[in-house]
This record gives sequence, C-alpha cells and structure tokens, in this order.
Amino acid sequence: MLKRIAAIVMMSLMLLLLMATAIFAQKKEKTPSEKSVSGIVTDAEGNPVPGAVIQLKNMKTLQVRSFIAKDKGDYTFTGLSTDVDYQLLAQANGKQSAPRTVSTFDSHTQVVINFQVK
Repeated sequence: MLKRIAAIVMMSLMLLLLMATAIFAQKKEKTPSEKSVSGIVTDAEGNPVPGAVIQLKNMKTLQVRSFIAKDKGDYTFTGLSTDVDYQLLAQANGKQSAPRTVSTFDSHTQVVINFQVK
C-alpha cells in the first residue's frame, strides 16, 4: 500500500513538472525569423533623392532585390532572413553611395540605413 501511494505521488510530481515545463515554453519569447531595412537616400547637400535605386544583395544566394526610392527618398525592404548577411547600395544620377552591410550578428529586427549618393 505504501509503495502504491509513493508511486502515485511520484507520478503526480512528474505530471506537475511536465505541465510547468510546457507553460514556461509557451511564455518564452520566440526569436524573430525576419527583419526589415529602411532609410532615406540623400544627395551631397542632404536633399532627398526620389527615384534613387537601392539594391539589396543576399550574400548567401547572391540574389539582388531593387527598390526605387519614393518622393521623400525613402525605401524599405521587408521579409529579410535573420540568418543571412545583406549588402546594400544606392545609385542615382550616375552616382552611388558607399556599400553598407546588414550582418547576421545585428539582432535588431528593424535596421535603418541612410545613404548619401556622391
């Protein structure tokens, strides 16, 4: 009888432990799987450059995506993988910016990179 009670208590403790583990796992924050990059393209005088072409290169696959800057020189790339490095470059009127990199080591999910085309 004592062995039976001990077994029931042990099983109850194991069940409580499993339930606590499941609850803790649900509350644990998930690591984001996507990030975005946005910014503004300006000229040497600091004026926005609408129509500038911003290129985003996936350094793992070498796939290139392009965005044409809006009226205020702004651009946005969304749905980027957090486990890939990206290189960005802005071009306008025969001029281009220095290339910039978004690293996998950057834990921010919203990265802001402004460009100046010279």
